Amino acid sequence: MRSVMISICVAFVLAIGSARLGGLLAQTTPEPQTHYKHGQGYQHSFENAEKWAKAFDDPARDAWQKPDEVLDALHLQRTDRVADLGAGTGYFSARIAKLVPEGKLFSVDIEPEMLRHLRERARHENLGVLVPILASTESANLPEPVDLILVVDTYHHIDNRVAYFSKLKASLRPNGRLAIVDFKADSPEGPPPEHRIPPEKITSELDTAGYTIVATHPFLARQYFLVFQAKTS
Repeated sequence: MRSVMISICVAFVLAIGSARLGGLLAQTTPEPQTHYKHGQGYQHSFENAEKWAKAFDDPARDAWQKPDEVLDALHLQRTDRVADLGAGTGYFSARIAKLVPEGKLFSVDIEPEMLRHLRERARHENLGVLVPILASTESANLPEPVDLILVVDTYHHIDNRVAYFSKLKASLRPNGRLAIVDFKADSPEGPPPEHRIPPEKITSELDTAGYTIVATHPFLARQYFLVFQAKTS
């Protein structure tokens, strides 16, 4: 089995109420075929992009993920360079691309199948700034520094997080930001409870990796939303 660290977490646990784990809100979606723990991160397989797109991009997700509000809070400029780390099928990437028409968007994932889907989506939706990037378990492989790295529902997938994010600092431009959105302990979506990471632990890990928290946005009921910058000294 290979480690699938970067793919967006929502795929394997988007269920509420009586719907079993694996559906988005009330939607029933087939259970993932593989999920396992490797190192620090909770790992999962996302090899059928078309299948996962039905869950990832279901409009019902908007009610709790609030993608437009998340991006509004980040105040992106038309010329910004952005990395969507764990882009999956492009739920956030498609929106970001429209906000930075004079910039660049690196949509990063570890799954080649997701990158194939992203290329097709970019072509069909005329998202010319979207550049799919194949990541590894050790690196996002960003080709140049960016103004913002967005990590949605993905942080808990990442192995050796302190080392990973310490290395990732080199991919931030001066005053660049790292935004983390992930699941609260009581969220009806998210990974199994034992694999959820409290925001205090994220802040501690990223402090060790060389970041300082600069903003906390409380408007997501089921998730926390933290923004960091690299320490200057």
